[in-house]
Amino acid sequence: MEIILFTCIILIASALQTSTGFGFSILATPFLLLLFEPAEAIQINLILSLVISCALLSKIKKEVDFGVLRRFVFGSIPGLPVGILIFLFINITTLKLGISLVILALTIMLVFKFRIQQSKGRDLLVGAFSGALTTSIGMPGPPLLLYFSGTDTQKERLRATTLAFYLFIYLVSLVIQVIFVGTNTTIWISSAQALPLVLLGLILGQFLFKKINQHLFRIFTYLILLFTSVYLLIDSL
Repeated sequence: MEIILFTCIILIASALQTSTGFGFSILATPFLLLLFEPAEAIQINLILSLVISCALLSKIKKEVDFGVLRRFVFGSIPGLPVGILIFLFINITTLKLGISLVILALTIMLVFKFRIQQSKGRDLLVGAFSGALTTSIGMPGPPLLLYFSGTDTQKERLRATTLAFYLFIYLVSLVIQVIFVGTNTTIWISSAQALPLVLLGLILGQFLFKKINQHLFRIFTYLILLFTSVYLLIDSL
């Protein structure tokens, strides 16, 4: 049963990440926590997300907004150590509860057409939140997704810029996790076993991306955010 669940998690999450640019950590991390210890689930997520970003970036680099990408990277630098301190010293259940309520509130605002103006300062702030969430719970996606949705970013630019940012944030977060939390053979063996599923998910996700229009993409985004917030809320309660 655990093997079937692991297969479904990795395959669906890989396809989602490939087609949208943000789905792997949002979908995989909560369910991987059912099968692994928190540090193991987070590091498996980081490794596989890094593989997906590396595999896709050469195909989509022309769509990356490098100005926004640079600000995300700079913003994430102070957020990364904050996140690992949260993981080590703060009650993760409390953190999940707070994050779930914020995501739920902002998603409802987006559904009702709330929009924000993109700025350099907000780019840096979003990067900081994303960095902190990556090293604390392995989920950098919600701040980026909420921000890009609120600024009505085109799906091609959203996916490309997010995947390029993940290439940096996942690599640095994995190094920080290994140094401060440690690692084990279960993490690396499970990640290696998941690689064929990731490859299949890449193929499926590329097919889905071509079939999804901007309107459907936005609806899909809201559903993922609602799922994430409700799951974190239930899990923390």
